[in-house]
Amino acid sequence: MSAAYSTPDIDQPTPLLGGLSPREFMRDYWQKKPLLIRQAIPGFRPPVTIRDVQTLARREEVESRLIVHGEQGWSLKHGPFRRFPSAAQPKWTLLVQSVDLHDDESAALMRQFRFISDARLDDLMISIASDGGGVGPHFDSYDVFLLQGQGRRRWRTSRQADRALVPGLPLKILADFQPDADDILEPGDMLYLPPHVCHDGVAVGNDCMTLSIGFRVPSQATLARGLLESAADQISAQHLDDSGLYGHPCLPGPDLSALYTDADVPATRAPAALPDHLVQATLDTLQRIRLDSAVAARFLGQWLTSLPDSALFDPAEVPVALSTAIPQTGRLALDRCTRLMYSGPQVFINGEVAACATEPALQALADHRTLPADDLRALRPETLALLDEWMQEGWAHWED
Repeated sequence: MSAAYSTPDIDQPTPLLGGLSPREFMRDYWQKKPLLIRQAIPGFRPPVTIRDVQTLARREEVESRLIVHGEQGWSLKHGPFRRFPSAAQPKWTLLVQSVDLHDDESAALMRQFRFISDARLDDLMISIASDGGGVGPHFDSYDVFLLQGQGRRRWRTSRQADRALVPGLPLKILADFQPDADDILEPGDMLYLPPHVCHDGVAVGNDCMTLSIGFRVPSQATLARGLLESAADQISAQHLDDSGLYGHPCLPGPDLSALYTDADVPATRAPAALPDHLVQATLDTLQRIRLDSAVAARFLGQWLTSLPDSALFDPAEVPVALSTAIPQTGRLALDRCTRLMYSGPQVFINGEVAACATEPALQALADHRTLPADDLRALRPETLALLDEWMQEGWAHWED
C-alpha cells in the first residue's frame, strides 16, 4: 500500500471537538449529551456565500424550504423559489439540503467528520436567516453538528422529557419549551446535539448562516424491511449475481424450484379452509432463505450508497483509460457526490453492487477517496476496467 495513505489519528486532540480526540468524543458525548465548542474551526469562512445558497434554492432538483414567522404565525413553503424576502424583513429562514452534493468545498468540510462512519454521515444543510429567523423550538431524531458560518445565532437547548408539539402547525414546534442552556455562537463556533435534545436557534442580526452536518438514523422498521427485501431477492434465481468481479458468485441463493406436494393428504369436508400442510410448507421454505451478515451487508451497502435525485455527475469528455495506460503521476479521485462503501468482499457504489471479490485498493479508495497512480499499477485488469467504467459515468475523475 502506498505511503500516501495515512490512518486518521482518532487519539489526537483536535480543535474541531474542543480539544477532545475523536475517541474521547465518541466515548463521552456521541448520542449522550450536547457539546458546545468555541472556535471549532478558527477563522472559519463558509464554503459558499448567502447568494450561492439562494442560487441553489432556485434549482428544481435541490430540496429547499422557506420558513417565515410573521403576524399570522408560522408558514412553510417548499422550493424551488424565484424570489426571497428582503434582508430587512425579520424572522425568515431559508434552508437548503445536501449542499455537499453541489459544492466541492462543502463536501470537503463535511468529510472532516469522517471519524464517524460514512454509513451514518448524511448531508450538509445550510440555513440563512434574517434577524429573529429560525424554525422554532423543536427536536430532531438524529445527531447534528451546528457550525456557525456567518453572523450570530442564539441557541437555547433543553434535555426535557416533555416533547409534546403544538397541534395544527406546518412545523413541529414544542408546546412547552423549557431551556436549560443559552449560548450565542459566532463564526467558527459549533454545537453538537444528540437525538431528541430540544433546541431553538434564532438569528441575532441579519446575514446569519448556519451549517448543519446531519447524520442518518434508520428506524428498526426500515432495517427490517430492507433486510427482508434483500433476502427475498434470493428467490428470483439461484444466484443473485454470478458475474462477480473475478467470476465469483455473490450471495448464492437456495434452489426453490421444487413444486409443492401433498400426495398423502386425505379428502376434506372443509374445502374453503386453508390446508395446514400448505401453511407449514410455506413456513418451511423460509428456513432455506439466508438471513445472515452477507445479506444484511448487501442491503445496507446498496441503500446507504443510494443517491438523491439532486446528485448530478459531470464525466470528462475524454476520461483517462486506466486499463490502457496509467499516467505516470496523479491520482484517481471519487466525485464529491459518489458514495463508496464496502463490507468484506462486497463493494457498493452509488446504490449498486460494484464487486463481490475485491482488492484492498478498492477499500483504500473508499476510505481515502483517492488512489495514487503507483497503487493503480498493481491492480488486476478487471479492476482497472471497473474503474474506467466509474470514470465514464463521472463517479470518479483523474487528478494530475
